[in-house]
Amino acid sequence: MSRNAPKKQSAPTSIGQPVRTSYASNDVPIPADFLSGPPPDPVTLTRIDWSGTPLPENGDRYAVVLDNVLTPAECAQLIALAEASATTADAPWQPAMVNIGGGFEILEPAYRSSDRIIWDQQAVVDRLWARCALAPGLREDLATFHRLAPARGGKVGWKFDRFNKRMRFLKYGPGQFFRPHCDGEYSETSEDGTVFRTHYTVHLYLNDSAQAVGEGKADLVGGATSFLSGDEERRVDCDPKMGRVLIFQHSRLYHSGDDVVSGIKYTMRTDIMYEMVREKDQAKGV
Repeated sequence: MSRNAPKKQSAPTSIGQPVRTSYASNDVPIPADFLSGPPPDPVTLTRIDWSGTPLPENGDRYAVVLDNVLTPAECAQLIALAEASATTADAPWQPAMVNIGGGFEILEPAYRSSDRIIWDQQAVVDRLWARCALAPGLREDLATFHRLAPARGGKVGWKFDRFNKRMRFLKYGPGQFFRPHCDGEYSETSEDGTVFRTHYTVHLYLNDSAQAVGEGKADLVGGATSFLSGDEERRVDCDPKMGRVLIFQHSRLYHSGDDVVSGIKYTMRTDIMYEMVREKDQAKGV
């Protein structure tokens, strides 16, 4: 799924009708103490070891689960801030669209069914990264992206730069879903010619599911992020849990947002931006 540069948000006209991508947000004051400092409980990191799952063919493809990144109160506050950012105050949640390239997107509810708020806010994602980076080993894991790609004048690698400021808040009700797909890269070039590209997806879960906390302890049933085999017969689930973050590589990790059976699922998705570094510069430690 590719993404285009920020513009202004607008409602779709009809199913399958291309709509020019357009996103805008209200200026929302961010409280100085929001996500400041460490959370009350230590942030933990669990690596998904595919060899011990129904998807051993995923090999060394990177996916980790962080818990205790946000508190329940912070999750609720983040949803409220996102809703305040929406320019359509009477209906902040608008149907999620599917990007088709060329600056256009379409409504395709048979493939993607949910509501969405898009909010570009670098300060919030910087604070989120500071929380995530408390997880042992995560900063080192994500410092570079190791795949080298041919480029004019040599090969290039990638070094961590920041979380993408574009937050996509998603709200799934009963019967809603996101059908299987792989996430695509988003690239941008700064005025000085520096190239940035996303290589990892970041999912923040903003409420609990019964699968994660126990039957009868949460209204949400279903809605797992499911990693799938190519034939979609085998799966590994990451269940929504308040304050949990799932980070995984875009490339070659086929996944879906499972149907919500009951309740409401709230998540926020962003990406990790990397700066392109030529191989000769890497050797110099640049």
